[in-house]
Amino acid sequence: MAVRTDTKSGRDRLAPRREPYWTRIARERHLGFRKTAKDEGYWIGRYRGEDGRRQYRALGGFSLEFGFDEASEIARTWFGELERGIRQDAETVADACRLYVDDRRRQKGEGTATYAARAFERTVFGGGGKDGKRHARHPLGGVRLDRLRTRLIEDWRDGLLEGGLTRSTVNRMLTHLRAALNYAVRHRLVRSDLAIEWRLVQLLGGAYGRRTLYLDRAQRRALFDHANGSVRDLIEAAALTGARAGELVSARVSQFDARTASMTFNGKTGSRTVPLAPAAVVLFKRLARTKLPGAFLLTDDRGQSWPHSGWDGLVRAAAASAKLPAGTCLYTLRHSFITAALTDGMSPLDVARIAGTSLRMIDKNYGHLCHNAARERLAAVQIL
Repeated sequence: MAVRTDTKSGRDRLAPRREPYWTRIARERHLGFRKTAKDEGYWIGRYRGEDGRRQYRALGGFSLEFGFDEASEIARTWFGELERGIRQDAETVADACRLYVDDRRRQKGEGTATYAARAFERTVFGGGGKDGKRHARHPLGGVRLDRLRTRLIEDWRDGLLEGGLTRSTVNRMLTHLRAALNYAVRHRLVRSDLAIEWRLVQLLGGAYGRRTLYLDRAQRRALFDHANGSVRDLIEAAALTGARAGELVSARVSQFDARTASMTFNGKTGSRTVPLAPAAVVLFKRLARTKLPGAFLLTDDRGQSWPHSGWDGLVRAAAASAKLPAGTCLYTLRHSFITAALTDGMSPLDVARIAGTSLRMIDKNYGHLCHNAARERLAAVQIL
């Protein structure tokens, strides 16, 4: 008697067993029904490629809403992916994110990979962050790539905002996610037509405004003078280099070259070697004096690497003690460095290279300063 899994009467006649009952969809393409009890079971796809190797995929549990027709449609889609060479070694969003982090490590270095990994630990696959906190895995991480839809990503985005992240931070997390999913498309981990699902997700509006909190030289000095312990060194390093906090706290002694008065920073934009101001050379020489090349150049009061954002409260306390504007943070020193460098006459290209950003971002956020400086220099030119 022929086995029928496409009708209720056919499935009722089947005895529960571990081995699925197979229905041929096409040559070397089968849909299996593993019956576990009356009106209960699971759908399974089976595919044999030209190399003779069989592949299986669990398609889902049987229900009134997920019967033979629905399971066979998913099975056919899966067969088509295999025929087009779509790889099966990354099934979920979290899988794609991990592979993307590995790719960043190979292509851009450890700093870029770490930056992306921390974003995903916080918002996708969870785990222990450098801040010592345990981040729970987000449901989006377990979603199969071929079932990812715009609405799921929008819910994830909006949930991050409701969870307390700022609009700018949420947009950065979304940018990381898109990059990982685009990587999955390029490496044939998912069908290219599904890219429309995340391209349709909009960045949150009102997230990026020009930074206006600038500390002049006296205020920067006051912040330094009111800081205590190791955060004092971190504040001085940020003020003298304009580097990002993550680039400073991850720097090793070997990245500092006293002979050439330069420093190699590794961050989200990759690796860059930049010249140092004389005061920065003095600071880094002091910090490196008793340390091995592989040691962290900047450490906390325990002599250990700084935990992620472990300096925030200390910087805020120093700012409050110095009676500086509310909102002063370590990043304020980066903004102040870039502002001072541009207004004192450094070229935007040199500033972009030292700060590890692009001319486009310099023009977007600091173009008004460049234009003012150019206007003043132009006024001094004797044209006629």
